[in-house]
Amino acid sequence: MCDATQKIFHNEDKARTFLEAQRWPDGPYCPVCGTLDGIKKAPMKSKAGKPVKGWYHCNSCRKRFTVRVGTLYERSHIPLHKWLYATHLLCASKKGISSHQLHRMLGVTYKTAWFMSHRIREGMRDDNPTPMGGSGKTVEADETYFGNVKGSRRKDVLKDGKLVKRGGGTGTRYKIVSLVERDGKARSVHVPSLTANTVRKVLVTNASRQSDLMTDESNVYPAVGREFASHGTVNHGAGEYGRGEIHTNTIEGFFSILKRGLRGVYQHCSEQHLHRYLAEYDFRYSHRSGLGVSDAERALQALKGIEGKRLT
Repeated sequence: MCDATQKIFHNEDKARTFLEAQRWPDGPYCPVCGTLDGIKKAPMKSKAGKPVKGWYHCNSCRKRFTVRVGTLYERSHIPLHKWLYATHLLCASKKGISSHQLHRMLGVTYKTAWFMSHRIREGMRDDNPTPMGGSGKTVEADETYFGNVKGSRRKDVLKDGKLVKRGGGTGTRYKIVSLVERDGKARSVHVPSLTANTVRKVLVTNASRQSDLMTDESNVYPAVGREFASHGTVNHGAGEYGRGEIHTNTIEGFFSILKRGLRGVYQHCSEQHLHRYLAEYDFRYSHRSGLGVSDAERALQALKGIEGKRLT
């Protein structure tokens, strides 16, 4: 899936055969009852009387199904080859690709491209996350802010005859806590507030306590830091950014990619969908080329996540 000229991106039969091979490597099984036996092809015809390929019949539950059933593509009228192409583009673009760009490249409406993007992001989301780090491994944690909470945008006010922007402070922005395992994965969580209790819950849920924790000088970390194998801090306020292995440069690099994408590509991310955008950047970082993952392998990994999910 690394070459945009491949037939799976332009031919519906090739795309369907490819997806069946990825989802059913040992042959088709019924997504309704889960049986492997008694599955046979079911001849179907369109309203115009033309044969429709890709339908199967289950002798156990007497249901008919296609490779779309039980996935994020179920009940979608969008051709499969466009789904595969959109997945390839979203996985291969380091900072993301806007829905406007997708709608131009795929030949679909903007609304359709936007909906496709969110379905693909759902496929990127990790359903069963395991604790990051472990004995002898280092996890960096940090918090950041993005956007403006609905109803709390900064307003221009008149001061001394001039229009000036009134600062809303960090309380008017979305709060994000991220963890990055050195030479490993990234995981980001949108939180309602940045208190010691909130941050502690994110850290102990997503990182092994046997890890070495690295943070900045924020006062939300000292208490939870004592629960880990070790806790190293750097004082950014004093211009300190590293003392040997004690630094947060890895997660700062992740934030630079995240913010450039959110601000430069997507520009506006509502609170309702922010967790999906975060899942997208976590996924691409966790399957980056620096870990030996190619664009094709990253797209295949995203396809594995479409099963068992629905987004209506």
